[in-house]
Amino acid sequence: MRRISVSAISRFALAGALLAGGLSQSVLAQDETGADDDQLGTIVVTAQRREENLQDVPLSISTLSDDKLNAIGAGGQDVRALSARVPSLVVESSFGRTFPRFYIRGLGNTDFDFNAAQPVSLVYDDVVLENPILKGFPVFDLDRVEVLRGPQGTLFGRNTPAGIVKFDSVKPTNDLNGYGKISYGRFNAVNAQGAVTVPLVDNVLSARISALYQRQDDWVDNTNPSAPENNAFEGYDEFAVRAQLLFTPSDEQELLLTGQYRELEGTARVFRANIFTRGQSGINDDFERDEVATDGQNEQDVETYNIAARYSHDLGPVSLISVTSFWGGDASSVGDVDGGFGANFLPPALFGPGNIPFTAETRDSVPFLTQFTQEVRLESNNDGPFSYQGGVFYFKEKLRIDSENYSTLGDPLNAPGGVNIFVRQRQDSEAFGIFGAVSYDITDQLTLSGGLRYNNDERDYSVVRSQDTQFPTFLQNPLGTVTRSVEDDNVTWDASITYAATDDINLYARVAKGYRAPSIQGRILFPPATATPLEDGVTVGDSETSQSYEAGIKATVLDGRGRINLNGFLYNLNDAQLTAVGGGVNANRLINADNVRGYGLELDMEFKPVPALLLTAGLSYNNTKIQDDGLTTAACGATRVDTFPDVSLCTLLDPIVTPAAPFSAAIVNIDGNSLPQSPRWIANWTAAYSIPVGSGEVYAFTDWSYRSKINFFLYESVEFQDGGQLEGGLRIGYKTDSFDVAGFVRNLTNDQSAVGAIDFNNLTGFVNEPRIWGIEAGFKF
Repeated sequence: MRRISVSAISRFALAGALLAGGLSQSVLAQDETGADDDQLGTIVVTAQRREENLQDVPLSISTLSDDKLNAIGAGGQDVRALSARVPSLVVESSFGRTFPRFYIRGLGNTDFDFNAAQPVSLVYDDVVLENPILKGFPVFDLDRVEVLRGPQGTLFGRNTPAGIVKFDSVKPTNDLNGYGKISYGRFNAVNAQGAVTVPLVDNVLSARISALYQRQDDWVDNTNPSAPENNAFEGYDEFAVRAQLLFTPSDEQELLLTGQYRELEGTARVFRANIFTRGQSGINDDFERDEVATDGQNEQDVETYNIAARYSHDLGPVSLISVTSFWGGDASSVGDVDGGFGANFLPPALFGPGNIPFTAETRDSVPFLTQFTQEVRLESNNDGPFSYQGGVFYFKEKLRIDSENYSTLGDPLNAPGGVNIFVRQRQDSEAFGIFGAVSYDITDQLTLSGGLRYNNDERDYSVVRSQDTQFPTFLQNPLGTVTRSVEDDNVTWDASITYAATDDINLYARVAKGYRAPSIQGRILFPPATATPLEDGVTVGDSETSQSYEAGIKATVLDGRGRINLNGFLYNLNDAQLTAVGGGVNANRLINADNVRGYGLELDMEFKPVPALLLTAGLSYNNTKIQDDGLTTAACGATRVDTFPDVSLCTLLDPIVTPAAPFSAAIVNIDGNSLPQSPRWIANWTAAYSIPVGSGEVYAFTDWSYRSKINFFLYESVEFQDGGQLEGGLRIGYKTDSFDVAGFVRNLTNDQSAVGAIDFNNLTGFVNEPRIWGIEAGFKF
């Protein structure tokens, strides 16, 4: 069992204090509101920076209901639990709770370095979070969760050619209110959270404090015969707190001050050597979820913090809004990249499981990260047919990353000798934007909208490489310092038309251009093993642009008891920024594809056939295709020294340009491939049923998600893929207006699916979360 530190106990006490106050979970603004028992209510969203009915917005948007969020987060799951819970969304991580990677409509980034640039932006309380360690900030005490699909490059932040995942926390009010809940489950998991709003000066000053505490015991055994340990991995302690102060000096002015903090201690992602078998698809029969055999360290620490101010002033015809935010943090994560122990030049009892060419361990650290953003905008207040908004945006980031790679016998981080490669990256980024958007009601039925944004991005980068080794320096070449700078500007835009065919049916069409700024990668590269020569081991991803076309229908049916939203889309991603991961060396290499073509459909449905039953369903189809005749990448990891002359680690399905050779990976052509982590199909559905009992109701809620086959890398092979994943959950409880007690199960069928892999020196992978169960109690006022 993991020990809980004194500081962890104090944090748990804070969460407990909030619970003890008799608190209430806020109802999400997009939940069913303003309806009687027989009808669905209005879903309010802020996808266009103002509150609107979801059915009136010419965008493909999905929201997550309060019931669904309660269910998927009951066991302490992090933001990855949102994956496949709405159409076209995938979330995964090779770092566990630290570094989520988001994909919308197949567009994302498999880059595992801490300066990765993603095409899906996460916006938390009007602030874009750029760095991956910020994107893992816990999800709690929320007012809205929205997933906006397609380019959002006019109104929001930066790097949004794929879309946005948008969180808005509950704000203080002039009423005393709050919530609290605590759960206990498998692996001694505790999930406690609560919030309270306290009016300090009537109608002038109020405060809200929210806190989250989560912990779980280690439950995966290390079966390494030289150092066995029970319950060695997968535990964590996490604490987060948010404090808000709302000052309203007049009816026209409002100032919201926010402070946030997060601390995570635990184990990193557990990598599992050779859970795939050469020539076969899927996890092999040797896989045991609660066992792994490794000789390396596994630990993770993250600390992030934020202060922000949001000021608004109603000036009559327009309102002035200023959002200022500073984020900082540091992180460290170390993992056994080979996923096993020993090496295959030793006696068979001293290495495994399976073939391990050499041991490898990596520590990645962020000694410091700072992000400053400032946005100022004007929004029209008129009730007439013409509305507008516009403003300026500024972004500045400073980042340092230290990476160490070890390859030795025994414990790589503690043993002398071996190959010790050290890389220090520094990155300074700056961005500036000017934007505006207008909307005009031509008639009561027809509305035209459009937006325009100018973007300017600059990035200065340096990398210092050193090597402490008895081996030749070509393994890390060149040593010393390499610098790069990139700069670009671009204009993005969108235009849409909405037609109200009836009071209950809206038709819309939208065309939009998106943009992702240029990025640089130079972590640890071995030039001889890459698809193209690299003079200094640094690659640059040029700017990418996306042109997206979308049309859809949003309909309220069955006299308000049903809602059906359906759209189809087509996009072209030009100069697509892709990351070639692995290929015989644990490296990232940025490449640009001439084009990526994507098309598909998305469906959201909600029905209330009787007052006691609520049904929802979502479905998406995504077809992505890389279109670049000459695009190649290294593939299939390290040499199989045990099977000369057959040296490929995996079974390639792409055309081979250069065959694999001893100590050199194969080079393959990836033209025509789909994007990694891009399933063709995603489906999700829920059912909620309640029966009145006493002053409350007994209820049951079940939720399910399915994603079809995914490929893990840019190239395709038999082994590095997963055939499909189906996960479900069940929650049964009793609730009144004041309290809620329930039992829950997550991953009800105990689905075992690979969610990622490491293309390095063996067939290493990592898997989804296990079945968990527990009980939860909450109350509110």
